[in-house]
Amino acid sequence: MVLPLAAASPASASAPVQSCNETHQARIFFWAVACAQPGQPVIGAFGTWRNVPITFGSGGDAGSAQASNYLTMVPNTEGGMFANRIEVGLYAEKTGATTSTYGPRWTELGNSGGKTKAITAGINPAVADNMNHTYMTVRQASGDQWDVLYDFNWVGSTTDQLKVPRGNSNRIDIGLEVMGPQHVSVPEIANRVQFMAENKAWSRAATADTAQVTTLGICGQSKGLPSDPTAVYTAPYCFNAKLTDATKFTQWTVSKPGATTSQASPLPSQSTGMFNGVDQKALSRCLATDPNACLTSVPGLSTCVQTAKVCNAAALQSAPRSSPRAGSGPEIADIGARAAASFGVAQNTVRVTPGTRAPGAAATFGLSLQSPAVSDTNVVTVESAAPNHGLEQRGLTFEGFRATYSASTGQLLDACWGQMCRS
Repeated sequence: MVLPLAAASPASASAPVQSCNETHQARIFFWAVACAQPGQPVIGAFGTWRNVPITFGSGGDAGSAQASNYLTMVPNTEGGMFANRIEVGLYAEKTGATTSTYGPRWTELGNSGGKTKAITAGINPAVADNMNHTYMTVRQASGDQWDVLYDFNWVGSTTDQLKVPRGNSNRIDIGLEVMGPQHVSVPEIANRVQFMAENKAWSRAATADTAQVTTLGICGQSKGLPSDPTAVYTAPYCFNAKLTDATKFTQWTVSKPGATTSQASPLPSQSTGMFNGVDQKALSRCLATDPNACLTSVPGLSTCVQTAKVCNAAALQSAPRSSPRAGSGPEIADIGARAAASFGVAQNTVRVTPGTRAPGAAATFGLSLQSPAVSDTNVVTVESAAPNHGLEQRGLTFEGFRATYSASTGQLLDACWGQMCRS
């Protein structure tokens, strides 16, 4: 269940230009993001796009290049760029001269730290197969916390989100973020987004209430240099980005040009019959063709994501992570160096410990689901008590972090920083 409809002062509707720019101003990362402020209380956010191939060049060290496409829900915008929020999306990171990791994960940024977890259940989550996937966060029926769903199945819940004042104008961000743009190539991603209001209906925000941030410049546009009027933004230091509807925020299309190899989309896994009130054949067909319409076109789906939160039978299977690289896997020292760089600490302050983690099952909403990040049993844990910025760019400093990586692929499985490591 979601929060019942209650009397509330309407939130102001306008493009959140200032808050969007403040949030995405850190120059170590570059963004092509659209921020929507629908002008009414939001209790759910839903985004969808395809698993496109993100590629990295041979230059740069491990951890020097990253790319992510994500949906962000900011439940309480009064904190500005420091506001607590939930992120869920697709992440890729360069881990060596010829290796990289790829897959979905979700992150919570809280009052005194943060946490992130890889999403390992579902259909090929760590494969760039050009298939549609869905990302969602829905406010819980009571309290101030939010559930996170991937491909219409629950993958986690927040623990440190702020109370939302009545009439607060929540904000939803969606789009592409890169670090080390000279090493990253991202083909076109069609981001579609909707929000759930307190009447439990899913809607699209107005384009007039949407701000656009492109911190590398748009490819082909003038740089505005008086000394060189003909100068334009060119690859690899530019984005292609645009809203495709003049009235409603239907789609934010983004890419960062570079050489990529497209892959044919395999047929999606099929499921039939009813599962938690959802027509599974209709859901499989919708996910393959028009996932943005699933919440309204698939019988029982909208109710299921609010109640049972486990709605996609085909995606309950546990999928393998990326294939291990040839040889014995990443060097332990390399993983330690990546972690130190990611959290912004000196390498001599981290403790690196190889080990194992036994597979297990988590009882979730009456079903036995594989716990996130347990398909990798050989792991490397990196810890430090040093002050760090976490896996975020809010200009804050936290005491200590812990991060666990797959020993075979180098994939980040989970991490926490600050007080969130103690909760």
